[in-house]
Amino acid sequence: MIARLLRLWRLRPVLATAFMLACAASLFFASRLAVHTAYWASHRQEPVSGWMTVGYVARSWGLDPRALDAAAGLPAPEAKGRPQPLSEIARDEGVPVEAVIARVEEAIARLSRDRAGE
Repeated sequence: MIARLLRLWRLRPVLATAFMLACAASLFFASRLAVHTAYWASHRQEPVSGWMTVGYVARSWGLDPRALDAAAGLPAPEAKGRPQPLSEIARDEGVPVEAVIARVEEAIARLSRDRAGE
């Protein structure tokens, strides 16, 4: 096998390089998929914490992040140009983080109930 690859490398270096790059890219994306899948399989319906962003909470609960923003009355990430943790949203609004977490939890319950009723 190695001898065939070396022969291919000598005869067609561009083709061999392209093949190796394709193999490396495939390995990279396959491992990324495996890690991503394993992580989210064990992080379902996580209790809401101040360090979480709305996107993280929504993904954990299987909800649309923009629907969760709207239901909880939170600013869209475009407002700051990046996702904000709930603690930062609370600080910007001048309220305790527990109040923002309570709004998010109520929105999760309402959206989950609506989704179950479909």
